[in-house]
Amino acid sequence: MKFADFVCYEALVPNLKASTREGVIGELVEALSKAGALGSATCKELTQAVIKRENEASTGLGKGVAVPHVKHKSIKKVTATVGRSSVGVDFSSLDKQPVYSVILILSPVDNAESHLQAMETVFMHLQRDNFRKFLRQSQTVEQIRDLLKEADTNPAL
Repeated sequence: MKFADFVCYEALVPNLKASTREGVIGELVEALSKAGALGSATCKELTQAVIKRENEASTGLGKGVAVPHVKHKSIKKVTATVGRSSVGVDFSSLDKQPVYSVILILSPVDNAESHLQAMETVFMHLQRDNFRKFLRQSQTVEQIRDLLKEADTNPAL
């Protein structure tokens, strides 16, 4: 699976305004809603579901990244967006460091395979120092989109 298969480029947020984990999740869900990617779910409903999942186990992976995600009955196909914080947000990361890059993934409850494929794509790229560095440095929607498209064509990025 490639980023182009599930990332909603119209919902990218290169300059997150929120300074809390809950605020960032809400801001990213709202961006997906404005892009028409949520189907029948409300922003409040999805934000609460993601935060509930986050409270069970932090998705702050360390090295400045977090991948909050949830499966929800209102989501018909895997969709994701990317947000970037210039100041850093506390996601209770494994390494106790702030998060600067957030990839939010929303999946249908009845398609575990597509959820796992999207997660695998994200984790494969986040393991690469260059990808994390370029993502953190991306300051515009175009830069984030171009990075994701380049990662699709050059998996070694």
